[in-house]
Amino acid sequence: MKKLLVATITVLVTFSATACDICGCGVGSYYIGILPDFNQKILGLRYRYNTLRTHIGAGGTTTYLTTEETYRTAELWGGWTIHQKFRIMGYLPVNFNQKHNQGTTYNKSGIGDAGVQGFYQLLNTRKTVGHKLVVQSLWVGAGVKLPTGSYDNLEKSDTETANTFQLGTGSTDVTLNAMYDLRIQDAGINTSASYKVNTANKYDYRYGNKLSFNLQAYYKLRVKDLFTVAPNAGLQYEKAALDDDAGVKMDVSGGRLLLGTLGAELLFKKVAAGANFQTPLSQNLANGFVKANNRAMLHVSFVL
Repeated sequence: MKKLLVATITVLVTFSATACDICGCGVGSYYIGILPDFNQKILGLRYRYNTLRTHIGAGGTTTYLTTEETYRTAELWGGWTIHQKFRIMGYLPVNFNQKHNQGTTYNKSGIGDAGVQGFYQLLNTRKTVGHKLVVQSLWVGAGVKLPTGSYDNLEKSDTETANTFQLGTGSTDVTLNAMYDLRIQDAGINTSASYKVNTANKYDYRYGNKLSFNLQAYYKLRVKDLFTVAPNAGLQYEKAALDDDAGVKMDVSGGRLLLGTLGAELLFKKVAAGANFQTPLSQNLANGFVKANNRAMLHVSFVL
């Protein structure tokens, strides 16, 4: 069950608690690079909440076009370890999008972009240094995101509008992932990185490639041998290139985002639950025309 705890912490580290792959003009990330340290099958549910302010005027001013966008996602995910060194992970999201402008609210809901990923364990060591147990693991992998969520080309009005209010990207994309975890007794540090290569959809629109990096520290606290609580905190950095619309670079897209993260995990037998909160520390999205707000996630996972 210690491995399940590390698994749920890794879920929070690698997952960027956003509503969909394209929120934040391509900088927001969906759940990528899951590398939970479980040795059998696992199944989980996640709920994500994210808000954006889009169509911001020059200098951060509010105009009649300024829109408040809210993204909620319920996601089913699972994994299967094969022969200890190989893992297959999959996820299927359902998105509930909403935007509000000048007293009018627009809603859009449906299945988002599903995906599957495979991983291989390059490093797995356990040794005693002094009186401390030191555990290390390194996983690398690649995956594919499928265009199962609908993409509405009419939402993309012009080059001055962020193309965020979509259920999916309409494209098949590839991800490259790596995760390293170092734990000394009950204290650990987890780092993960991913790079997403996007392709153009049938409307010849291609979201910018995206780099994500996470650093998280955690500590396990055992409560009367009944359950374990693991608080965790860290940083998350995301950077995306400009979108491309039929060869034309979209100025209102891409950018960078640095977030501070804070969360906690609860482990009881074969069930793990947790919550994660993220707040922007620094950002420049879509050349300042998009602002990311706080994010949150809740999850529960089961070892089968």
